[in-house]
Amino acid sequence: MSDPIKVYPSKPQKVYYFGTCLVDMFYPDAGIAGVELLEREGIEVIFPQGQTCCGQPAYTSGYHDEARSVAQAQLDLFPEDWPIVVPSGSCGGMMRKHYPALFKDTPQATQAAEIAGRVWELTDFLLNVCHIKLEDLGDPVTVAMHTSCSARREMGVAEVGPALLGQLKNVNLVEQIRPEECCGFGGTFAVRHPEISAAMVSEKVDTLVDTGTQEFVTTDCGCLMNIAGYAEKNGKPLQGQHIISFLWERTRGNQGGQS
Repeated sequence: MSDPIKVYPSKPQKVYYFGTCLVDMFYPDAGIAGVELLEREGIEVIFPQGQTCCGQPAYTSGYHDEARSVAQAQLDLFPEDWPIVVPSGSCGGMMRKHYPALFKDTPQATQAAEIAGRVWELTDFLLNVCHIKLEDLGDPVTVAMHTSCSARREMGVAEVGPALLGQLKNVNLVEQIRPEECCGFGGTFAVRHPEISAAMVSEKVDTLVDTGTQEFVTTDCGCLMNIAGYAEKNGKPLQGQHIISFLWERTRGNQGGQS
């Protein structure tokens, strides 16, 4: 569940940036775009070089000891009291919501809980901490949006993406039917239950195509890989992009706050 009451910090001078595995391996442009947007807002971005996986794949598969081992390697990466910004509701949800339970009754319990309280999903941070104002420099385009289950339900940012897109004067955002439904990725769910996952993503692709657009954006690279990959494999007229890459491409002028 999302936080009942979010208490946003003041705009900081520095943040830690946790890039995620999928961004690192498949969508580095989204990671770089996130850094560029934060820096344009006058924030120094610290990228700990030792970061690896948040531990979610093992955790959601029931391998909690293995997940704890992976996650523990991340705990010492964020020693200063700066926000930890993550371009993924899925990884952000793991760190913010599940680290305290994962490390309960361990020597790292206090440290894990403290770190969890500093984790923010990137679009939420840009909108509600940086109070970013976007100037659209792109051509008119129509897009649909898919918000991941974790971003929606664990990080509580379902309204953030549409709010950011709403600042772009040349972007027409169309809504799919049943926007809250899962795309079928679910991390290891797609591997463990491929037939169910395929049926879910098939329906999701159809609902996006039915909006009349051929482009969609999403907050999570897992959803992006699943939806765009299925569309390409099955000849569906649909292309996807991480919302952070989309925002950066359309607003590359020298703008943004420095306060």
